[in-house]
Amino acid sequence: MKRFVLPVIAVLAAVWSAYSVVRTQPRRAATDPPAAPATADFDRTVAAVGLIEASTENISIGTPLPGVVERVRVTAGQTVVRGEPLFELDARQLRAQREVRQQAVAVARARVRVAEARLADLQRQLDFAEQVKDKRAISAEELSRRRSAVQTAGAELDQTRSEAAAADADVRAVEVDLERSVIRAPLAAEVLQVKVRAGEYAPAAATATPLILLGRSRPLHVRVDVDEHEAWRVRAGAAAVGHVRGNADLTAPLEFVRFEPFVVPKRSLTGDSTERVDTRVLQIIYRVNRDDARLFIGQQLDVFIDASPSGGAQ
Repeated sequence: MKRFVLPVIAVLAAVWSAYSVVRTQPRRAATDPPAAPATADFDRTVAAVGLIEASTENISIGTPLPGVVERVRVTAGQTVVRGEPLFELDARQLRAQREVRQQAVAVARARVRVAEARLADLQRQLDFAEQVKDKRAISAEELSRRRSAVQTAGAELDQTRSEAAAADADVRAVEVDLERSVIRAPLAAEVLQVKVRAGEYAPAAATATPLILLGRSRPLHVRVDVDEHEAWRVRAGAAAVGHVRGNADLTAPLEFVRFEPFVVPKRSLTGDSTERVDTRVLQIIYRVNRDDARLFIGQQLDVFIDASPSGGAQ
């Protein structure tokens, strides 16, 4: 009995163990990606990643004066013309300074009038003394003193006029600061991003996030990062095609604009607050030759550049 029963039990236990292991294994079903990857458009190609930007490049608007924002006049997506106000700083202190300087101008101009009257009086006294025919009626010392007094009064008049001009300059300086407290658009463009609100403090320094971002969205440009190991394969004027990520069938022909001659470190877009650098890239600027595609500034494209000998001129 032991000779038959024990082997049968052992075989059943082994079969059950194998079945249990197979049943608990994860099932991997073949799945298709949600979107087909982009494929090369040329026989010889250089693949790269492009970032859509404004044709004017993305302009970070700052402020020449630090202060609290009093009013924001634009919103994202709005089109502005050159010189149009974007936001205003609290300028109450500047307006008060202007009033003080204007009063200083009034005082300086009054001093000028006083100096002019004193000079005119001394000049009349000198003229009277010089017209006296009898030289015994006035001494030479008195005549010399009156001449010196006229010269001194003339110098004092020049001094007061200079002080009045300096006071006028102070008023103009405050008015310039008042004008600078209204930050205006440097060119006709589209407001891409607004990161400043009324009541916030705007520093007069470079910030990680620009207060307002401007740029022209027509036409769009693509900044393409080509790995330094393949940069030698790209020729000036080479044709290129950009594929929208998530829909490889949506393409946009690209026209060569220029090389950025300085090779820069590439940033891997990981979404972290600090990006890591893994290689260096040559940046090439292309123009998007399609206006009907839904492309947005800051969007990434899969770019394929024609690397054939006839793909562009040297």
